[in-house]
Amino acid sequence: MTAANPRNFPQPPFDTPQQEPPGHDRDMRPRPDYGEDSYRGSERLRDKKALITGGDSGIGRAVALAFAREGADVAIAYLSEDEDAEETRRLVEAAGRQCLLVRTDISRPENCRDLVARVVDGFSRIDVLVNNAARQRSFTSIEEISDEEWELTFATNISAMFHITKAAVPHMQPGASIINTASINSDVPKPQLLAYATTKGAIQNFTAGLAQLLAEKGIRANAVAPGPIWTPLIPSTLPPEHVRNFGASQPMKRPGQPAELAPVYVLLASDEASYVSGATVAVTGGEPIL
Repeated sequence: MTAANPRNFPQPPFDTPQQEPPGHDRDMRPRPDYGEDSYRGSERLRDKKALITGGDSGIGRAVALAFAREGADVAIAYLSEDEDAEETRRLVEAAGRQCLLVRTDISRPENCRDLVARVVDGFSRIDVLVNNAARQRSFTSIEEISDEEWELTFATNISAMFHITKAAVPHMQPGASIINTASINSDVPKPQLLAYATTKGAIQNFTAGLAQLLAEKGIRANAVAPGPIWTPLIPSTLPPEHVRNFGASQPMKRPGQPAELAPVYVLLASDEASYVSGATVAVTGGEPIL
């Protein structure tokens, strides 16, 4: 424990095996902290119905756990990580809330619409939409990025956000909240993450415009911009030398844990944030965003 790390979260260097995308937390050393032993709810989201994409692990799992402990029922959309998704469901149900799992590929517009229809069929409405799922790959030159990779990254990260939001809005009432996961790469793009970083910039712009477009409906839209966060995406998409020292260059000298993101999503989802819309909240370990 140090003054800069009073909760004694893990600091680099890390010795964790490389994985194939999208990665699994069970193989990480150290395991990500989702708030299982630390998050305490206070009914700030009592009886709300939430949809979280990419909720099987990483930031999405921490948000699902926090939402459930705050009193929300949660639907989780995920690509193919059945074991991880089941663990998220276990955590949500252990908090006494319902959890709906939807295995789907949101890079396809028709799947986005079907996802929303299935959630509405199960929950009748959507009070909180968290567009969190993302594709990330690392390349050292633009020539390495195939047309297919570029298109799939955009389809997953930003086009899906549009299609899901468009389908969800008719099922959202005044007071509902949309939260989009952007990134520090929105403002400080890493060249090795060109496709990913470009979509994150688009997400921040999409959110700012969406907030204005939906204001008359009483629906808020905000973005969260995480810095380096210790999730399965890291050892499965970044080179070993980056993984070993992941987060070391931040002012806090470490990566954030998923549990450290969840309270921000809870605030933005809650009625307490009734005048917060069009904002981007940075959670970056001290590194400013523009």
